[in-house]
Amino acid sequence: MAPSKVLAGARVVLPTGTVDDGRVVVDGTRIAEAAPPDAETYDLAGHWVVPGFVDLHNHGGGGASFAGGDAEAVLKGVHTHRLHGTTTLVASAVTGDLDFLARHAGMLAELAQQGDIAGIHFEGPFISPCRKGAHDETLLRDPDPAEVRKLIDAAHGHAKMMTLATELPGGLDSVRLLTEHGVIAAVGHTDATYEQTLQAIDAGATVATHLFNAMPPLGHRDPGPITALLEDERITVELINDGTHLHPAALQLAFHHAGAARVAFITDAMDAAGFGDGRYLLGPLEVEVREGVARLVEGGSIAGSTLTLDRAFKRAVTVDGLAVEDVVTAISANPARLLGLADRIGSLEPGKDADLVVLDAGFDVVGVMRRGEWIVEPQLAP
Repeated sequence: MAPSKVLAGARVVLPTGTVDDGRVVVDGTRIAEAAPPDAETYDLAGHWVVPGFVDLHNHGGGGASFAGGDAEAVLKGVHTHRLHGTTTLVASAVTGDLDFLARHAGMLAELAQQGDIAGIHFEGPFISPCRKGAHDETLLRDPDPAEVRKLIDAAHGHAKMMTLATELPGGLDSVRLLTEHGVIAAVGHTDATYEQTLQAIDAGATVATHLFNAMPPLGHRDPGPITALLEDERITVELINDGTHLHPAALQLAFHHAGAARVAFITDAMDAAGFGDGRYLLGPLEVEVREGVARLVEGGSIAGSTLTLDRAFKRAVTVDGLAVEDVVTAISANPARLLGLADRIGSLEPGKDADLVVLDAGFDVVGVMRRGEWIVEPQLAP
């Protein structure tokens, strides 16, 4: 077991607020109340210590895909995101043949069982061809509850979320089925009306998949799904804060109406995250990444992002002007709550996993700890 550690002198963001000149004690894999005499002390004056980031929606990174890669590729992508502060990650699949998705879910379930990922998110194939984004239209299908159940079963208890166009035939019944099995029903890639979206929420939907993206725009006579999702207290809205998917004013609109307690920052990352420009595959579709922006080769639709959550955090504070405490809520506490893991992760409290990120004064990552072990150790004398 690694020696106990004391992270001292930093601005520590706790559920109750930020503590200047604070300290976090790590004993084994957990955060502790008090440090033993032989604990290593890290002087983190001038730095921030925040909870490890939790990503609900992520398709890959480091040149590796969660949507189609083997276990080795998935672990490579997971490690890439850990280097950027994401200590808990849900692996997202994309639209594909149903049998392939079921087989792939079985492999991902093994990684979830080992603790390498926090579960599986199925984004497609039960989405609208009108709002397909970077999904293969030939593989889309209406959300048949029997097929939804097939994917849930294939995940062996590790299905965490499924994105649906709930206005399609079978959509509401599928939402109810997901809810009965403890799987988050997320409204996304949808062409639903305002009224149809309210029906989905009443049926049990609790998340908006990347709000604003892949859904009808807000209209003053036809308010559409965005209005319904923003105004309902039962919904947490995902936001991709990379400067490409959302105008800063749209992000501010979401925060103003939903509040920090109902926002979850996600990456929607694909293989190029933490890797670089070039040609990639997202499911069966070819993607070109130029200057960090991923688009389909055919059609030009945005195809996920190359975002890592440390960049989303820094942008939220330095560009969008959000309070650090609100960003921590959106990037750690809220996704942990949605995953049912708030008793273990998402905040810096005694007894919880020692998952944390050390940021410098400019909000760049200089340290990442997961379950008490440094993934990125601060270059400071202990």
